[in-house]
Parts: sequence; C-alpha cells; structure tokens
Amino acid sequence: MPRPEKHVFVCTQNRPQGHPRGSCASSGCAEVMNEFMNEIQNRNLFEKIGLTNTGCMGPCNLGPSVLVYPEGVMYGNLKKDDVKTIIDKHLIGGEPVASLMVPAEVW
Repeated sequence: MPRPEKHVFVCTQNRPQGHPRGSCASSGCAEVMNEFMNEIQNRNLFEKIGLTNTGCMGPCNLGPSVLVYPEGVMYGNLKKDDVKTIIDKHLIGGEPVASLMVPAEVW
C-alpha cells in the first residue's frame, strides 16, 4: 500500500470528568473519528488519506481537535458535519478550511 498523501490525526484523549483541561473525548471526538472512518471507507480513499487516533495535542478547550499533515493544519471545535467539508475542501481539494482552523499560536 502506498504512503497516503495526507494524514489525519484525531485527538481521542480521555480525562476524568471535571479535569481542568477537559478532553476531546468529552467533546464528541468519537463521532468525528467515526465520520472520518466512514467517509474514507465510503469514498475508497484509503490510499490517499491516513487516519490515526492520538492523545492530547494541546488545545483541549478547542476539542475535538484534528491535525492534518503534511501541512500541519489544526482544526478545532469540530462536529461530525465538519468532516465532509474538511475532506472535500482540504484533503481532496487542497485548500484548508479557514473557518475551522485553530490559529497556529494556540497550539
């Protein structure tokens, strides 16, 4: 299998309820991760997009967080419905979705 053109990292960090940093798990990361998996499978994008769940990437208050490489673009406060937009515009179309991006200085 060839190396994918893009790699998506979805934070699935889980912390105890009430933890001061919060966590992406309590913000709906499972739905975001599942939507990425479903869209990649339904569109047969396995050779174009790699997908990995990961621990904390920093901006816990902006979760669920997703990091896309090789560009190093981080998205935050994502909802399941945002996944199709990211795939269509960024991962396939090559243009990051500015309205969903986390400013680089935050992370």
